[in-house]
Amino acid sequence: MPTQDEEGVGGQGRLLSYLRGRRETVAVYLKGFAMGSAATVPGVSGGTIALILGIYDRFIRALTGIDGRLAGLATGIHRTEGREQFRAAVHEQDLPFLFVLFAGVGTAVLTLARVISAALAAAPGPMFSFFGGLIAASAFVLFDRRWLTRLRHGVAAVAGFSIAFLVAGASGVGLFPETLPVVFFAAAIAISGMVLPGLSGSFLLLLLGQYEYLTDVASRVIDHAATLASGTVPSGLTADLTVIATFGFGAIAGFFTTAHAVSAALERYPGVTFAFLVSLMLGALNYPVIRISEETDLSAAPLAVVVLAALAGAVLVLVFDRYTKDLEYGESDAFAGER
Repeated sequence: MPTQDEEGVGGQGRLLSYLRGRRETVAVYLKGFAMGSAATVPGVSGGTIALILGIYDRFIRALTGIDGRLAGLATGIHRTEGREQFRAAVHEQDLPFLFVLFAGVGTAVLTLARVISAALAAAPGPMFSFFGGLIAASAFVLFDRRWLTRLRHGVAAVAGFSIAFLVAGASGVGLFPETLPVVFFAAAIAISGMVLPGLSGSFLLLLLGQYEYLTDVASRVIDHAATLASGTVPSGLTADLTVIATFGFGAIAGFFTTAHAVSAALERYPGVTFAFLVSLMLGALNYPVIRISEETDLSAAPLAVVVLAALAGAVLVLVFDRYTKDLEYGESDAFAGER
């Protein structure tokens, strides 16, 4: 039989373990919130924030460690042994970490989407100029002169710029409708920005003409939640939740396809792939330029505001880069155009 002192020590140990676990949960949630905050801004990568916060390796290991075993083990959870095996597999694949992290990401996206949606409605010209500054500065930061000395890098750069320029132009004139299939496809592409440092998922949504639409939907979901809390079922709730669910399924599908494909390309042909991605950013500037010209009276005063907004976006990225230059984004020289 344990003595009273031993029981006291054991109780203190369990309490400390419990508090450490809760502290880690809060920390992971807040880091997810930071990732989600970055993910809502075109030109800023959620993957980069994960790297800065020291959770990128764990995040990627957890994502790539997900397999089909859980589905099989779930069929046996009616038995005590089956529940224990299922619980062990959940922790082995670090799913509690991913759940808390994505809860933070989702909270940030829904919260900031409301702010961005309101800003786009109130001042679309300056906002798109701000996004343009973010994107242009991001491309500048990631550019490497050595890409200009190799033919394959030049070909990749021309291809990336041309594709983005044409797609952005099509988005600017409304050729990509706001439909569920397009939302699914856009989510599958945009998820790359969450798992690859330097690539912005919101930028990809902007390129495909879905950014404004999805931020508006996310903003309305917050309004719906407030209306539900008052005891009234809001109109449009089902439609907006369907869009959010479609985006979620698209993101899941994209992780197992697009994100893995881009990651594999970066590992095998880092220089060529990054030259393509950076040129994609430059070509995509066509979209904010189109929107600025549509939304802004290019007289002296409005033009000055647009220019200042672009400079603010560029300075934000350059300052961010200044304080994160020492971070390792992969193998040494992986993005330096060596291949």
